Order: sequence, then C-alpha cells, then structure tokens
Amino acid sequence: MQELEELRKQLGNVATGPTWQQSLELTRKMLRDKQNKKNSGQRLPVFPAWVYERPTLLDFLTGSGTSTDAAVPIGTLPLASQEAAIVEDLLYVLVGVDGRYITAQPLTGRQSRTFLVDPNLDLSIRELVSRILPVAASYSTVTRFIEEKSSFEYGQVNHALAAAMRTLLKEYLILVTQLEQLQRQGLLSLQKLWFYIQPAMRTVDILASLATSVDKGECVGGATLSLLHDRSFSYTGDSQAQELCLYLTTAASVPYFEILEKWIYRGIIDDPYSEFMVEEHELRKEKIQEDYNDKYWELRYTVVQRHIPSFLQKMAGKVLSTGKYLNVVRECGHDVTCPPKEVIYTLKERAYVEQIEKAFGYASKVLLGFLMEEKELVAHLRSIKRYFLMDQGDFFVHFMDLTEEELKKPVDDITPTRLEALLELALRMSTANTDPFKDDLKIDLMPHDLITQLLRVLAIETKQEKAMVHADPTELTLSGLEAFSFDYVVKWPLSLIINRKALTRYQMLFRHMFYCKHVERQLCSVWISNKTAKQHSLHSAKWFAGAFTLRQRMLNFVQNVQYYMMLEVVEPTWHVLEKSLRSASTIDDVLGHHASFLDGCLKDCMLTNPELLRVFSKLMSVCVMFTNCMQRFTQSMKLDSELGRLTLEHGTMQGPPTEAERAEERTRKELARKCLAEHVDAPQLASSFEATINKFDKNFSAHLLDLLARLSVYSTSDCEHGMASVISRLDFNGFYTERLERLSAERSQKVAPSVPGPRGPPAPAPRVAVPAQ
Repeated sequence: MQELEELRKQLGNVATGPTWQQSLELTRKMLRDKQNKKNSGQRLPVFPAWVYERPTLLDFLTGSGTSTDAAVPIGTLPLASQEAAIVEDLLYVLVGVDGRYITAQPLTGRQSRTFLVDPNLDLSIRELVSRILPVAASYSTVTRFIEEKSSFEYGQVNHALAAAMRTLLKEYLILVTQLEQLQRQGLLSLQKLWFYIQPAMRTVDILASLATSVDKGECVGGATLSLLHDRSFSYTGDSQAQELCLYLTTAASVPYFEILEKWIYRGIIDDPYSEFMVEEHELRKEKIQEDYNDKYWELRYTVVQRHIPSFLQKMAGKVLSTGKYLNVVRECGHDVTCPPKEVIYTLKERAYVEQIEKAFGYASKVLLGFLMEEKELVAHLRSIKRYFLMDQGDFFVHFMDLTEEELKKPVDDITPTRLEALLELALRMSTANTDPFKDDLKIDLMPHDLITQLLRVLAIETKQEKAMVHADPTELTLSGLEAFSFDYVVKWPLSLIINRKALTRYQMLFRHMFYCKHVERQLCSVWISNKTAKQHSLHSAKWFAGAFTLRQRMLNFVQNVQYYMMLEVVEPTWHVLEKSLRSASTIDDVLGHHASFLDGCLKDCMLTNPELLRVFSKLMSVCVMFTNCMQRFTQSMKLDSELGRLTLEHGTMQGPPTEAERAEERTRKELARKCLAEHVDAPQLASSFEATINKFDKNFSAHLLDLLARLSVYSTSDCEHGMASVISRLDFNGFYTERLERLSAERSQKVAPSVPGPRGPPAPAPRVAVPAQ
C-alpha cells in the first residue's frame, strides 16, 4: 500500500509538472491583474493556494478504492474472471480513478488522457476495453476543464458553461452508479457495459471537444459564446448533438445576457470579469471642452471585437450606441430605464435584432429629446451662430467701435478684463441683450494667428498632429486683432455636440470673418479721409483718382467676399442644418449633421485649401498696407478739422467768438488750405505717391487675378460650384476675365518653343484685345 501511494504521488507530480503548472498560473495571473486593474475599487476573490497545488482532484489523483491486496496477474485468470476484473476496473476508470489493470498515463500539458492496459489481458477483451476507454479520456478532459474554468479569473460565461457541464456529468455519474449496481449483482458483462455506455459516449465526447476548443482558443466571454453558437450550427442534422449544444449555449449565455440587458435597458456596465462586448474607459467628461477631438464620445465606451458573440456581430454598433445614449442621460442625473424584456438565446438571430432595435429606438428618442428640449441644443447653436458667424449685426458695430483702440495694441499689452467689460457693454447695448445664453460668450486671445490655428485644426486628424502640437509659436508679435477670438462655455451633455473641436472650427470661421470686417472698416475710414481731401483744390494731384479707384476696388472685393460667406455659404448651410436636426433620429446623426455643417462652411469659405488661403491672406495684407499708407498721407489733411476743433473749444471756453475773431479764423483756414495744396502739389511728393499707389495697384491686381484663376480651376476640376459664385461677384463685368485671358496668352507665347517648320508666307501676328482701364 505504501509503495502504491508513493507511485500515485509521483504520477500526480508529473501530471502537474512545472511547465504546465506555470503556464496555467501565468494565464490566471494575467486575467486576474487585468480584472483587478479594471475593478480598482473592489478586488476579485481568489481560491486558496492548495486548490492550485492539487488541481483536478477528481481526475486520477485520489486512492483507487480497490482491495489493498496486490493485484493478481490477469494473464493467470480464466477468461470470465478477466472480464469481471476488467469491468470493475472500467467502472473505476470511468469516474477518474485508476484501476488495478488499467491506469492513466501522466499528462505533460493540455493533451487528451491516455491509459495503460495490462498487456497480458486477453485480446478480445482488450478490443472492447479500447472502445470504452475514450469515454474515460473524455470524462477526464471535461473534469479538468470544469475545475480549471471554475476559477474566478475565467469569467461568468465560463463559470456558467462549467456549471452546465457539471450538471451533465452528474447524469453521467448516475449512469455509472447504476452500472456499478448491476456489476455488484453480477448482471453486468463487458458487452452490456459497452452497450449501456454508448449513449453517454456521444455526450461526453461532445463535451470534451467543446472543452478542448475553449482551452485552445483561450476563450472568455463573448468568444466562448461564439464558439458554442458556431458549434450548434455545425451539428445541424444531428438533433441530439444540436440539442446538447443549445443547452450549453443557453446556460452559458445567461450571465452575458444579464450584462447586455443592463447595458441596453439602463446604460450600465456591470462586467467585473471583462468579458462583455462593450468596454468602459475612465475618461472625465469635463475634459471634453479641452480636447480637440471626439475622444470622450468615441473612446469612453468601445467595442471589443473578440468579445462579440457571432450571433450579435451585426448588432454590435447599435448595442454600443444604445447603452451610450442611456448612459449620457443617466450621468445627467435622470434615472432612465427602457421597458425591459428578457433576452434568451436562440438560433434565430431575428429575435435579438427586434429586441435591440426596440431598445435602440427608445434610447435614441430619450437622449435626443433630452438634448433638444430640456438642454435646448438648437437654441445654443443659434446663439453660437449669432456671435461666431456674425449674425448679430448691431452687436458687432458696437463691439468694434468700443474695442477698436484696444485691439490695435500688441496682444501682450491688452488687458483681458477690459475686453470682457467692453464685451459686456456691447451685449447690453444691442439686441443681443435678449439672448438667454449671452453670458456664455467669452473673450479668448489666441497665442497664434489665424493661419497657424487653421493648420493646427486641420492637422488634428492627420499624421502631422504631433508636429503641429509641438511646433514653436510664431516669433512675430501679434496684435490684438490677429489674436482676438470669441469662446463659448458649453456644459455637459451639450459638450458632446459642441465640443472643443467644433468650437475651434467656429473660432476659425469667426476670426476669418472678423478680420474681413476689420479690413472693410479700415477701407471705409480711408473713404472718409478721402472725403476730406476732396474739399481742397488739388489741381496737380490728379493721381488721387487712381488711389480712390483702387480703394473702391478693394472695398468691392472685401464686401463681396463677406456677402458670399455670410449669405451664400453660412445661411443656406445653416438652414440645411436646422432641417436635418429636426429630422435626426439619433445623436450620431446630430453629430454628423453638425460636423457636415462646419466642414461645408470651412470649405466654401476657402479655409481648407492652403493655396487659396495663402492668396487670400496676401490680398488682405495688401488692403491693410494700402489703408495704412493712405491714412498716413491724409493725416496732414486733418489740419482743417483740427482748426475747427480748436475754434469750437475757444468758443466754448471764452464765450461766442467776435466778428474780428471769426475773420481771423477764416484767414487762418485759407492759409492752411493753401499750404496744404502746395504741399500736396509738390512734384517730389506727387511722384512718390503715384509710384506707391501704382505698386499697390499692381500687387492687388496680381493677387486678385491669381485668386480668380485658382477659383476658376477648382470650380471646374473639383466641381466646386460655390466658387463660381465668388468669381461672378468679383468679376461681374468681365473686366478681370479679359485680363486673365491676356495674361494667359502672353504666358503661352513665352513658354511655347520655337519649332522650325516648312518655309512659306509668314503667319500673321496674334491679336490680343486689351480692355480700357
């Protein structure tokens, strides 16, 4: 007996050798660490160490239970006695205990159990034994699987599968017990044992096959259900095998469907073992106002492909969206629950589709109604449009009048609190005072100019993101006008729609329009200054007409571009957005429509094409430099108005002026006008000024022609029909078209190589029409 116990101990040590033991322990540790990391607040329980030191306690490691006497050599026994002894041994082996003449071979890994049969056994008996032993091998595989997968780390689906298999093994053990009763009564022969065990053989074989497949695939959660579902389909035609697989799949799917029901009916994930198809990531919703992307909405909950059951693969997207919608409403403090209906496994996938579709429709309706009605999403978007897309005309007139001097300063010299106060004053003085969300509007002085911001935003979704984020800020000193922008305070859950990425695009559109409005105001200021110049008799300064003409062309350009952006881009696109929002059925539709609106505005406003943007910025720069030049030149012409101001002050402080004082005043004004006229008519000044105006005219015309040529190319090659509207506005009388044709002809003549041809009469020179200017 002592020698037998030592032998069995050695066999147990071999069966649980270091390699296999370490592999299992490593797998358990990885699963345990992952689950504990996810459930940081509550660590998962662990079995005591002796469970892992002595695994598979029911699989050929316990005492045999046979007689303590030494086994009689079976070859010396008569055939009937051999059969009786082998039947007794088989009954032991079928329940995982070594017999006298049949013993289990040690395992070296996840292999199937093999047995060693006494070689002296009769051949006819050995043949029947070899047919029955696969049942014992399958039982051994299933037993080891059940004990291993019952560990906490393998998840609830594997726990449920192991429990279902254990239930079936109980039926199997009852059968073995009944056979043992027959054997004790002397009514069980080897042939009868083979006959009675055959129905159970098929069942145990299928269980072993499933256990082996789950083990090899290291399946957990949805992966286990996918394997069971696919196996159920593979047994189509074998009703008993398919019924068995359906029973196992139904049992294993219960905990998974409980997680699914909580997710699609309440928006809650209760998945301590990380086996559900939707995975939650710890992200703060407050950070959504700072991120330049949809990270919170896209990454807070994600689909784990390997955990999607194959029968739910087509509905994975809707499962994810359904829970996300309910989760958003729940995080806002509203307890929302979809009318629950139990999800039960079936081979008919249509049943899942109907239930998930119903839950999805309910969740979409709840969240969309919550955002549209309670949180007033459309009203907030209208408020943003009012300020960022310059829809509130009187507000901007007041605001730009109040902040004009402040915004001319370098950005480092500007006091943000002063700008905030001026913004508040402009809001209260205009019709924007009726806007209930006006207090959400804030001032933002950006650290970079519009072009840099544009490239940053456009690079968010490209490989250039890191390079743009880590790029050094511009070394140029920004003025307040170049750095100025609005910002808007958006609270959860509206920040899902109006996130930082969307606000940055609004800011880009605003800065573009705001700068255009500033250039228009500067050109109008030049127009006012020119009105003063017309009071003087500048006989020799006929070149003033060229400056006035150029100013008007610039003003026409800026105003038409503004009109195009506001009335032909923003307004139609906004009406499409409002109509789409009214017909939207899900929050993802809302996100898509809003993104399309912003992308369309950016594209049609020429902000997504670097070439167009570069040419347009050069045109704006030429206009600003021209206005600065004209304002410096006409500064001396303000002498008349300065004299008028001094006269007014004199009359105010000392009483009404006398007749003598008035005569003296008129004399001084006449002298001032005469001096001014002589100063302006000076040949040197006239020549210098005329050359400067001609240079501005040349640069402006060149850049404008370049812009029109590029717009023409994009409107035809890229089917950007909106660009044709800009061309028709800027070139309403065909003036620039003729110049473009002339330049094109000149370039073609310069580029065309001189190819010698056959001698003959010379060809007539091409005639190019030059329009009067």
